[in-house]
Amino acid sequence: MHEIITLQLGQKSNYIATHFWNTQEAYFTYEEGDESLIDHGVHFRAGTAPDGTDTFTPRTLIYDLKCGFGSLRKVNALYEINESTAPQELWNGPTVVQREPVIQKNPYQQSLEQGSDLMPIVPDSVKYWSDFSRVFYHPKSIVQLNKLDVSPNLMPFETWDMGEELFNSIDKEHDILDRDLRTFIEEADQMQAIQIFASIDDAWGGFSAKYLDRIRDEYSKTTVAFWGSADELTSIPREKLLIRGSNSARSTSEIASHASIFTPIVLPSETIPSYVTLQNTSNWHKSALFSTALESMTLSSRLKFMNKSRMHLSELINCLNTNGRQNISMLRMGVHQSLMQGGSLNGSSPTEMEISNQHTDMRLPSHSKHTEHSSITNLSDLSKFDINFFPIQSSQKLRPEDSGEKYIFGQVEVHRSESDPRNTSDSGRGLDSEQARRAHGLSKIKKQIIPLPLPLTTSFPPIFPKSGPSLSLSTSLSTDTSIAEWLKKLQVVAKRAPSIDEREVLTNSLGEMAEAYEQGWDSGSDEDND
Repeated sequence: MHEIITLQLGQKSNYIATHFWNTQEAYFTYEEGDESLIDHGVHFRAGTAPDGTDTFTPRTLIYDLKCGFGSLRKVNALYEINESTAPQELWNGPTVVQREPVIQKNPYQQSLEQGSDLMPIVPDSVKYWSDFSRVFYHPKSIVQLNKLDVSPNLMPFETWDMGEELFNSIDKEHDILDRDLRTFIEEADQMQAIQIFASIDDAWGGFSAKYLDRIRDEYSKTTVAFWGSADELTSIPREKLLIRGSNSARSTSEIASHASIFTPIVLPSETIPSYVTLQNTSNWHKSALFSTALESMTLSSRLKFMNKSRMHLSELINCLNTNGRQNISMLRMGVHQSLMQGGSLNGSSPTEMEISNQHTDMRLPSHSKHTEHSSITNLSDLSKFDINFFPIQSSQKLRPEDSGEKYIFGQVEVHRSESDPRNTSDSGRGLDSEQARRAHGLSKIKKQIIPLPLPLTTSFPPIFPKSGPSLSLSTSLSTDTSIAEWLKKLQVVAKRAPSIDEREVLTNSLGEMAEAYEQGWDSGSDEDND
């Protein structure tokens, strides 16, 4: 079945993951003869409720602080048991019940549960990620961290060390893998990967880095895809800026050393295209943009087995990590505005093209001038990735010396639409072997066309031009030389670390990572490229 198990660590990541799960729920089909392209077993687990009802719940673990779950209960309507009150034992005296104030459900949630006309969601009404959740979770998926009763105002959970200490204290007491993760792994028939959503610029960076380290100790060969979100560095005090920068540097050093692929994502505050209507103060809005990109990027990993474009996460990673140490990637996206009213593919199945001898994104020029004709001629409008989530592009202005041409090592593109942009499903494959590609210094680009647009659920904010129930878009994940520039900027931040030993270890680690993204770098292979 090739299952993917998800870890959601912290409030910001839970906002993103909630949109992700709402989208997965939208792929289910209920009409006879209406078959989905999606293999639901990749992300959902079958089970049985206490009353014997069959259930289908996400393969996920949701970690958040006590104050972060909102009105979401650990035991939901699927798993409730109505029993008479058990007799008191051993204690004959009176009992005193202490109750915390009940958090009121969002009007949207209330209308969902009542089965009435859905109340529209407005940004100001969303206080928690659970306010717009559409799925039921298994009780084992809900992990409330009571060790630290954090108030955002009194004691913000913001330093890397706080997250590391919280993980260590819980793991020492319970063995967090045995208590939480192992059950999900052991019930999988053939686990494809673990994907992790976590923020990297606050205390959750330290928590997730230690969690990943434990996973690597137990499951050293498992593919781990890490999506590391961070806030834009605008209009915050200098002290907070230094804390976030230090957290990001430490998270990158630790996480990239253990993850199969690490993708940092930041809101592109200065470069958002005009067709995106985004409220920067709304986590509901921002997380929807993030989720749209990463959910689309991994779409092929959950396609049904008979689809030609099904690509496991490990295969995607192999396309990007061309020289052995390039496991930090850049996520980009663009919306197909011209295809909003496109026609149906009439049953077309996904196809893939591997173009290892040319560069199709004209803004990122190829290292080689050698190209071959490709029969894919109508993709030019789809390859405008005008939303870049990479930190150096999103929240920092490059210096003149940093703005030169970028060389792409590997790139995977996913084009999802109701319209078919292809003239033919065949393409030129002149230099498609790995040895020939490296001999000519060529970028490796894999494209996938999937006739499955993004479903826009009632829980999704109106951030895109909407002309129907779905959205056509393209996403790209790539490794290129600009990643080295970002790592070098993190080195500068790391030099401000208070501990001399920590400063040296961190700067050396980031420097070694940066070398892998410099043009002409080679992993030391004995392969003959002459």
